[in-house]
Amino acid sequence: MHADADPPIKSTALSFDILETIHERGEATLPEIVDEFDRPKSTVHDHLMTLDRMGCLVDEGGSYRLSLRFLNFGGGVRSRFQLFQVAEGKLRELARETGEHANLMVEENGKGVFLFKVKGAESVNLDTYEGMEVYLHTTAMGKAILAELPAAERDAIIERHGLPGATDNTITDRARLDEELEEVREQGYAIDNEERLPGIRCVAAPVSTDDRVIGALSISAPRRRMSDERFEETIPVEVLRTANIIEVNLQHS
Repeated sequence: MHADADPPIKSTALSFDILETIHERGEATLPEIVDEFDRPKSTVHDHLMTLDRMGCLVDEGGSYRLSLRFLNFGGGVRSRFQLFQVAEGKLRELARETGEHANLMVEENGKGVFLFKVKGAESVNLDTYEGMEVYLHTTAMGKAILAELPAAERDAIIERHGLPGATDNTITDRARLDEELEEVREQGYAIDNEERLPGIRCVAAPVSTDDRVIGALSISAPRRRMSDERFEETIPVEVLRTANIIEVNLQHS
């Protein structure tokens, strides 16, 4: 659950917890879901039946998965984001020019959400997908966003979610993170040196409008193709240029 306090309507919260559990597992049976929660089997069964009849779940021989109704929800939400409308074409160009993954992220509920991703000709398959949530401090895009947020908002996010590690390279110390975020503000871009996924490097730039950061874009690639020169010089220029174009287009859209 995203909520930090007890929800007013606990039955609604249980339905969402069930949906999240099925999402994380890919699919789940009634006994598996009952084992996950300290609730009577009949209660969980009633929630499953309700979600099924509302078109939120698909029963495949006793194993439940999320329905494509959520794709309809997510696609509709994303299509209304002005940032997505303006940035999509430029992200596709960036992926073509670099041959790598180009990504777009926004912050919501203190986490980073992949709003869009597109593969270049040389890109490898990654574990990311549109709608995926990650801890902001583990990614270049997340750090680009954190660096530009007001200090009070940044503090609140870190207080809420902490600084959990994803790899041996993840920054989990607040003082060290603050130092890196200051570097991000000075140079205008952020890096992820195998901090969320081993073997993957990433360079990101924030996207702001009206002096407010609204997201970030990045290029990610395997370390073997993201040489130090490319990581420190070539790709930063490309992401900064693309971010600047998107910001200008946002002002005139």
